Amino acid sequence: MLHRRDILKTGTAVAALAALGTPLARAAETAAASASPSGAALNKLFDQFMTENLDASPIGATFLGIDTGPRAKQRGEIDDNSLAGYEKAKALTASQLYEIVQYGLQIQDGDNKKYNYGGEGAGAPYIVSQLTGSYQQFPDFLASQQPVENKDDAEYFLQRLDGVGLALDRDSDAVRHDVALGVIPPDFALDKALTQMNSLRSVDAGKSVMVEAIVSKAKAKNIPGDWEARATKIVAEKIYPALDRQIALAKDMRSKAVHDAGVWRLPQGDAYYADSVIAATTTNMSPAEIHKTGLEVVADYTARIDADMKKLGLTKGTVGERLRGMYNDPKFRYPNTDEGKEKLLADLNTKIQKVRTRLPEYYGVLPKADLQIKRVPKATEAGAPGGYYQPGSLDGKRPGMYYINLRDTAEVPSWTLSTLSYHEGIPGHHMQLSIQQETDLPLIRKISGFTAYIEGWALYSEQMADEMGMYADDPWGRIGYMHDAMFRGVRLVVDSGMHAMKWSREKAVKYYTDTLGDLDASAITEVERYWAPSSTSGHSTRPSWCAARCRSPFSTRWWTATSRKQKRDNKVSRNLKSTERRRQKCPAVLFCLLRIARL
Repeated sequence: MLHRRDILKTGTAVAALAALGTPLARAAETAAASASPSGAALNKLFDQFMTENLDASPIGATFLGIDTGPRAKQRGEIDDNSLAGYEKAKALTASQLYEIVQYGLQIQDGDNKKYNYGGEGAGAPYIVSQLTGSYQQFPDFLASQQPVENKDDAEYFLQRLDGVGLALDRDSDAVRHDVALGVIPPDFALDKALTQMNSLRSVDAGKSVMVEAIVSKAKAKNIPGDWEARATKIVAEKIYPALDRQIALAKDMRSKAVHDAGVWRLPQGDAYYADSVIAATTTNMSPAEIHKTGLEVVADYTARIDADMKKLGLTKGTVGERLRGMYNDPKFRYPNTDEGKEKLLADLNTKIQKVRTRLPEYYGVLPKADLQIKRVPKATEAGAPGGYYQPGSLDGKRPGMYYINLRDTAEVPSWTLSTLSYHEGIPGHHMQLSIQQETDLPLIRKISGFTAYIEGWALYSEQMADEMGMYADDPWGRIGYMHDAMFRGVRLVVDSGMHAMKWSREKAVKYYTDTLGDLDASAITEVERYWAPSSTSGHSTRPSWCAARCRSPFSTRWWTATSRKQKRDNKVSRNLKSTERRRQKCPAVLFCLLRIARL
């Protein structure tokens, strides 16, 4: 996947450049605004910013599928992830601080000036971990996103492959810089990183996923050439030696690492956490407020789940204990075999198709891009989350991809799968981000966004699926939906607990498993992700925007009216005006989410 750190260099780095609203909400205004002199000037400025950012990020150009024409040569290039490259990126952010796009860039620029570790900004303090680093990102990127349509593309593939070793060494240089400042990942994060690095390194060079990628892509397009031998030589002579050096560095860090998970132990740690929260949520909630919000969400959904469980005859033990019982129930488990995992993926596709057929009843704008469901690559599944989404290319040639971690099917029983699919796929991330990319807006607004907004939409989509009746014949799946809703409250508690209240990893894991009933392995993986203090994202504001949505004339009752699309079309203009007035009274993220909930 393209990690958040890389997206920062293209779309989200200029996130605030798109702080002018959502594509759906602004689509009606675009033509008129562009026709005016000020609108044309603004679009020209946006295009200038995008050109500057894409010039600095060949990987970003490939990710977006616009590495064509004059940018075709970028297919063979890599981003500058050296220390000097980070400084250039910071300077670029500062140079784009115009009043019209000031909010997000000002936050990032301020963080860049405060913190001299973690590359850029706040929220991800470690260059290399089980979740970050070129070793973790490049293999799947080359396999799933690097295009090979002709001989030139195959040469570009090898050229970019040749740069992977350099990217690894640049990561290592940046890590050494940060280690000198006292910034070392916790021991458990390094343990998982070493597991993944060794897994990648243990494969013979000729069998590497990177070699297999160019071989299969060239074969599919009937491109003659000795691609396998050339790629194998690069992996063996350049990438693996650089990976060996990074493994040695990680081992050295491991000998110095501590077990404390929170960023409070890092330089300016308390301030770093506060700024990470602002960057992720666009609010100024204190750690205590975040913690309290999480506890309230947990209490609310504990009561809801308890009520539904009793209807199904589950009455003994705490809610967490009963959820653990559901995890352990064989009737909900897929066989932990390749065949069982293929059956699970097939069932997910069925769920997606079922909800897709219902979309026209509820939405007037639908995505054109296709959605593909894939397993998390085996080389990185040890430290990867349960699921995540990767947008497709702008031209629609590469579909959006919903990845699910299938390292052990016991961690993903059938009753958990529906809500995960609605969140990551449809009507969640895939629908929202695809529509954004398909709108007639300046490029920078097609690809930018706030994490709180994006996650806010996905949470709304989980609730919307319930309102659409997707669980009418699936009471166990509805418990799964509420389990995941409660999981977001747990994240708030654990995130603030570890980073502001000095909770240990073990205390966080115990709270997690006692509350949610998840298997220890999946709970540990999830908690160990939270060394990055950004798990609050859209979750901290979910209660507020849900309440706002329920109070609005576009509430559940309105959504279930017969002529949904007609009512929406008739009221869009009035709704936009009323939402603009409310913006002055709402936090930025709530303003965005109010728009989502009504459109």
